Amino acid sequence: MTSFRFSTPFALPALLLAAAALLLQAPAQAQSKKDTLVMAMQLEPTPGLDPTAGAASSISEVSLYNIFETLTKINSDSRITPLLAESWTVSPDLKTYTFKLRQGVKFQNGEPFNASAVKFSFERAVAKDSVNKDKAVFNNFAAIETPDANTVVLQLKNGSIDLPFQLGQGTAIIVEPKSAAANGTQPVGTGPYKLEAWNKGSSVVLSRWDGYRNAKDVKLRRVTIRFISDVSAQVAALLSGDVDAFPRVAAQRSLKQFENNKKFQVLISGSRAKTILAINNKRKPLDDVRVRRAILAAIDRKAVIEGAADGFGVPIGSFYTPGAPGYIDTTGINPFDQAKARALLHQAGVALPLELTMKLPPVSYARQGGEVIASQLAKVGIKVKIENVEWAQWMSGVYGQKAYDLTIVSHVEPLDFGNFARPNYYWGYESKAFNELWAKINATVQQSERNKLMGEAQKLVAEEAVAAYLFQPTGITIANARVKGLWTTAPLSANDLSALSWQ
Repeated sequence: MTSFRFSTPFALPALLLAAAALLLQAPAQAQSKKDTLVMAMQLEPTPGLDPTAGAASSISEVSLYNIFETLTKINSDSRITPLLAESWTVSPDLKTYTFKLRQGVKFQNGEPFNASAVKFSFERAVAKDSVNKDKAVFNNFAAIETPDANTVVLQLKNGSIDLPFQLGQGTAIIVEPKSAAANGTQPVGTGPYKLEAWNKGSSVVLSRWDGYRNAKDVKLRRVTIRFISDVSAQVAALLSGDVDAFPRVAAQRSLKQFENNKKFQVLISGSRAKTILAINNKRKPLDDVRVRRAILAAIDRKAVIEGAADGFGVPIGSFYTPGAPGYIDTTGINPFDQAKARALLHQAGVALPLELTMKLPPVSYARQGGEVIASQLAKVGIKVKIENVEWAQWMSGVYGQKAYDLTIVSHVEPLDFGNFARPNYYWGYESKAFNELWAKINATVQQSERNKLMGEAQKLVAEEAVAAYLFQPTGITIANARVKGLWTTAPLSANDLSALSWQ
């Protein structure tokens, strides 16, 4: 038998007290060291994880700033700060941008990041086979000069005040030339996280990359991102603790139970997103502006906001949101007026009922809003057949093949007004007048004049009723109260995982 001796009668109580103190500290220490997190998103990235290869914002929600990085970074408060660029200067005419690159950076496959990688990435964006949705940004580059390995000079055809913002978006990621073709399924970037696993239809797992330049500052070792489109399932996953954070959650109807629960934090913010009823301008009779105006006149935006987003939204009359530079209120151009809608259909010679299809992606605002709009259109003689489709079907059939009459979708990119000038875009709008106006906007550097022209552009696309502009959605994030670093505002759809930690 082993015996123990204590030199004083106070040694045993003291030891017991010390042990008790350690036991009390243990839970707190365990909590402070938590380094994994489960996040959720409504939609799975389609077709892959390369944001230059698809239009879905869900791609950037997973990979931007996490796997891939850009020259600049768009912060929650819309400030633009250096990322892969250490600094930059711009000429007075905004036509020459000189970027000094961060040195010593490597890609996740060990290859060096340098000016050659930047040049390759931007030339790839304008290549003939590129499907980059912001191709117009890179088409504005007259020349890409690399005077040395750490310097890139961009010579622009038209001066741009927006370029630093544009180069912080997912479409401007810097890719490694040898691995770029496989980035959809085997992404290689310079970011703090690497792809660990992709369980199709279920989740993506990202793990911290120890080779990252600031790896010691990245608190979360592993982040699992689950895909949950059903609203009830979103709420249940949060309440059960299966999900720690859900940015852009569709739980408006259940907010009270989270707001009144100290276990959760609820962050409500504005956005630059535009939820629209897209109209196929190429299909008859939708190619007649009177028919499109009739559709707009039949829609009560306030009722749509209540039905689609439970009141969390601001009515818009064009493809622009309050607070954006040069915004004007265009909601009065196509007001709710059922009598006017019927009169316009009569003027266009449309035989009633006019039968149309509406293809709806799985997000709740589309499915719920679609029911409201179909009911409103029925009151003016437009019979809508609703077809619910999965996101991949929407991307290929609606966005890709333009096989639709009507659809509901949110465009979340803040600087995408140029879509109206894109040839063969999914809503089929072609206008010489708009193209000339947009070219003038791009050639204008002076902000006040540019704002004035943007006002004209908003009026033009409202008057031509390219789409039914519905509302600016409100961003809602619900998370465990102990999660720190979540964005409180959302200038673009991204999840900056390296900023997150547990309190």
